[in-house]
Amino acid sequence: MSRKIEIVRKEEIIKACEELYKTTSFNEISIKLISEKTTFSRPSIYNYFNTKEEIFLALATKEYYKWIEDLNKIYNKEKLSKDNFANELAHSLERRSNLLKLISVNMYEMEENSSVECVTEFKIAYGKSMDIVRNCLIKFFKDMNNKEVEKFIYTFFPFMIGIYPYAVVTDKKREAMKKANIHFKYYSLFEIVNMGIKKMLGI
Repeated sequence: MSRKIEIVRKEEIIKACEELYKTTSFNEISIKLISEKTTFSRPSIYNYFNTKEEIFLALATKEYYKWIEDLNKIYNKEKLSKDNFANELAHSLERRSNLLKLISVNMYEMEENSSVECVTEFKIAYGKSMDIVRNCLIKFFKDMNNKEVEKFIYTFFPFMIGIYPYAVVTDKKREAMKKANIHFKYYSLFEIVNMGIKKMLGI
């Protein structure tokens, strides 16, 4: 089988997983369910992925590369103030809610139940996103020293993991908060990210 055909077939499987994830929970999705959305039988999928977690990890990798495209557009701007950078970075993640959902809800299972090769591919994409954000800070904010840049990186990327559960609130969560008598202010995904970045940049 040629590499090109393998890529096309993997993409069909990943796409089916992506569509299912819009309406079905991670735990409910199986290789069998994914196969029903493709032209492949369940055994055939195992020629490309060993577990459903590997398919989800490939989806997360794909989402990171989409985000990297947006990050490159930010980097290619001539200049940005800290306020404008916060807005741009927040908007880039606002478009990647699927990525935020994957890394906040299912990241541990995906990595633990995938091969080292699959995890490595994911980490390469993850590392590239870190590099671009780091390069943006170095390019746009000459007043930030290396220690401050690294502090931002190692605060911002763990911060990303907690965004989705705060920004996407189900009816059940709202009802529970009300019954618990917790006065909770709801913010959009953009607002949460924007506020966090500004705090990290000291503005």
